[in-house]
Amino acid sequence: MNFSTHINANHAKSRATKYKFLLPLDCIDVDIMFSKRKLASITREMGRWKRETLTPSLERFPEREKEFATPSGRPIKRLYTPPDMSVFDYLGDLGFPGEPPFTRGLYPTQSRGRLWTMRQYSGYASAEETNRRFKFLLEHGQTGLSVAFDLPTQIGYDSDSPKAEGEVGRVGVPVSSLEDFEILFKGIPLGSVSTSMTINATTPQILAMYLKIAEAQKVPTADVRGTVQNDILKEYVARGTYIYPPAPSMRLVVDIIEFCLKNAPRFNTISVSGYHMREAGATAVQEIAFTIANGIEYVKAAVERGLPVDDFAPRISFFFGCHNDFFEEIAKFRAARRMWARIMSGRFGAKRRRSLLMRYHVQTDGVTLTSQQPYNNIIRVTIQALAAVLGGCQSLHTNSFDEAIGLPSEVAVETALRTQQIIAHESGVANTIDPIGGSYLLEYLTDEIEEEASSYIEKIIAMGGSASAIERGFYQREIAESAYRQQKEVEGGTRIIVGINKYVRKEKVPVKLLRVDPVAEKRQIERLRTFKRMRDMWKVDHALEKLRRAAEGETNLMPFILESVGARATTGEISDTLRGVFGEFRATTII
Repeated sequence: MNFSTHINANHAKSRATKYKFLLPLDCIDVDIMFSKRKLASITREMGRWKRETLTPSLERFPEREKEFATPSGRPIKRLYTPPDMSVFDYLGDLGFPGEPPFTRGLYPTQSRGRLWTMRQYSGYASAEETNRRFKFLLEHGQTGLSVAFDLPTQIGYDSDSPKAEGEVGRVGVPVSSLEDFEILFKGIPLGSVSTSMTINATTPQILAMYLKIAEAQKVPTADVRGTVQNDILKEYVARGTYIYPPAPSMRLVVDIIEFCLKNAPRFNTISVSGYHMREAGATAVQEIAFTIANGIEYVKAAVERGLPVDDFAPRISFFFGCHNDFFEEIAKFRAARRMWARIMSGRFGAKRRRSLLMRYHVQTDGVTLTSQQPYNNIIRVTIQALAAVLGGCQSLHTNSFDEAIGLPSEVAVETALRTQQIIAHESGVANTIDPIGGSYLLEYLTDEIEEEASSYIEKIIAMGGSASAIERGFYQREIAESAYRQQKEVEGGTRIIVGINKYVRKEKVPVKLLRVDPVAEKRQIERLRTFKRMRDMWKVDHALEKLRRAAEGETNLMPFILESVGARATTGEISDTLRGVFGEFRATTII
């Protein structure tokens, strides 16, 4: 089947057709779900219900609030009925699982066939400690690894750099050398375990090290599975772990896409991330709008490099957060999936089914966790995880209840993993596909979110695309305004956070915290210095000089970075070589 033709045919009367970034589509007429006569009849009955049933009840039992809204500020009506979905078209807007527009799921059987990957994010102190945590999680039923790197690693400094002092191993695992990677994955078969790595500016070095370790385990590069985040655009918006200016950073992103297409075809070359923008204060709509706009920018850059869209698009993945509003979050995921399929088909002319799929990982939102009454976070995480599963995620990380206080303890990590396993095996929500699809509220929210996110994307494209919009500060201003509004709501009490502005306890709840051994930093630095002394420095310098010359040209840099890693160059040394050519980015103040 030509899925591009299929999605165009079923697009029908959807409101999304008015957006220019989708390009004109050939549509056919199909029946909408409710006739005008039926809708009029329901509207009349709604009026009668209000007069005869609702009004007397409200006089006796007034509603809790004058107005109800989602955390994103979207008003929520008292009741949703078919007239709220007057342009709803089942085939065009929903369809069937595994077929465009994929609103109801990417795969024909969804979790009935295979459960989502339970991929807990881990990394702290040292490669040895993180290796032990990985094995602990795998022994307790985790089905994929997810690596958190420390700040120096993320911004291209070795553990022995003066600029890394006090940060080594604090918020992730330090990886400066190939030896660190060897220890990190000791005893873990990379041929059978997929690994996700949250890394951006130093993605080329980290990916090169991972491929070298897989090679040492006799796993062919073509068979290596995993994901690198490699999403540099959102770093300029919300996270800040960039090194180079946008242009050379985008070059490295596409270098990785091109290299993996030719050499590691099973590796996901980018995970376009909305999570960090949501953590910074973005609304649900802003999260998917800005994420999808960034995705468009990456696809455009790869196409301009000369890569056929249907060759590389199947290896693009996404990463979203999941907030507290149950229905808004489920609707967000469904809308995003539908939008991406339409964009890839309509804007980029993708023909393969897999090119249209928005495969995504979800992490429950850390920003929703509270240090007050931390055990309440178990409930928050459960609600968010349930929304992610009902929204159709492919993999999921559930936050630990103590993460608002410090790095997660083993007890908290196990509880977080068990949360997913109980949802999977005891709740029944994985036994059918899109079980709340067709809910008047859910379908209304899905359409509303799609329409609002599409309007955002139109604005961004009119500015010249994501990179240009980010340079102008558009994303940053929108997110800052949203974050300010949300904080004012919490402080004013109009947004209730249990334990923060309602049901507050004066006494602190005791929680046993994980403490990072301060000696771990010293051991890491000593090991790195020994590693550097034992190298053949002629090989290191020769490989780095070849990398420098290549960076001054336009060739793909991944082979040169692989050669440098093989010569035992470190993360920081490779980063410094590229700094010497590309320079460093300095963010401007957004007014």
